[in-house]
Amino acid sequence: MKSDPYLQRLNVHLASAQPSATYRMMDRVAARRAEGAKVISLSAGEPDFDTPAHIRAAAIDAIGAGHTRYTQVAGMRALREAVARKFQLENGLACTWQDTIVCSGGKQVIYNALAATLNVGDEVVVPAPYWVSYPEMVQLCGGRAVIATCDNNSGFKLTPEKLSQAISARTRWLILNSPSNPTGAVYSRDELRALADVLLKHPHVLVLSDDIYEHLIFDGAEFCTIAQVEPRLAERTVTMNGVSKAYAMTGWRIGFCTAPRWLLDAMEKLQGQQTSGSCSISQHAALAALTGPQDFIASSRRVFQARRDMMVEALNATPGFRCDTPAGAFYAFASCEGLIGKRSQGGALLRTDEDVALALLDEADVAVVHGSAFGLGPYIRIAYALDDRALQQACNSISRFASACN
Repeated sequence: MKSDPYLQRLNVHLASAQPSATYRMMDRVAARRAEGAKVISLSAGEPDFDTPAHIRAAAIDAIGAGHTRYTQVAGMRALREAVARKFQLENGLACTWQDTIVCSGGKQVIYNALAATLNVGDEVVVPAPYWVSYPEMVQLCGGRAVIATCDNNSGFKLTPEKLSQAISARTRWLILNSPSNPTGAVYSRDELRALADVLLKHPHVLVLSDDIYEHLIFDGAEFCTIAQVEPRLAERTVTMNGVSKAYAMTGWRIGFCTAPRWLLDAMEKLQGQQTSGSCSISQHAALAALTGPQDFIASSRRVFQARRDMMVEALNATPGFRCDTPAGAFYAFASCEGLIGKRSQGGALLRTDEDVALALLDEADVAVVHGSAFGLGPYIRIAYALDDRALQQACNSISRFASACN
């Protein structure tokens, strides 16, 4: 088969990158629904709650007040001051508003940091399982993702030994995500301390701490971020967060971070030539989120913990599946090893976890994402950010599907 000559005109890094497995599954769900199927989607990583009323009202008020023009590239000062206070009070980080930047979603924070620092051949240590976009962002920026596989024996968390083995003279970054997408794993203070001890021996390595699920932590566990545990790392750490998960604001597209001033200057320069400032109305909404009532966070956390318990119990009662209890986020990362090699009732041979995910969609009308897309199979990632009734229906469908495999 001849290659498409137009593909040769693409940027070489883009041509080698893979599309998001999460969005590909969402496209398949949309296609199935267009055919009339009543699919229950457990594939999208977003809360099912409405954005709190006072945040929506702040956005409406901002429109009414005419706050519809460009803002500073790095964000409105009032919002950056609120971001700095959040990092000071919640994370114990010493920063001012000038040590922050606001971007169009957490994804842009990460991309800007990588694009501003990576050169061809630079390496980024990415613990697996990982969020699907990390390796692709590294690829798009000309770097090389060095995957450090972290299996169930370590609770899907990076160990000091694995980190030491992954670091080389070309290492530019380590990406840490806690709580984790896709596993829900949460690093304890002691675990971060042990990783920090390794990083202190390698001053050339920058750290990107993706804390977007910070407020979704269960069972009364403590949340820590690595620059808080080891302040000496602050001068080379990007601590990233946003309003999407904590305040059910995924579509508002506001992420932010604190980082060393030299890196923030570079990120601002890049953003100024790329998207400029984030949506002004979304910034006003984010300001209301950070400075207004915070009771939504605790109430949504209780709901997600109850859903987690229901989902884990149902999965462990389903033939072929095994699922440890995640400590945070709103994902269950379930082993489907017991189904590999079997055949579904519809005749599909389940050779891989992707086969399991596709058969679940085609035969059970339940959408999940295969774990190998996150760097570890045979698992499936289930986003339990749905109401209890829909989750129970999904659990029943998964159970019937698995029970019929032979």
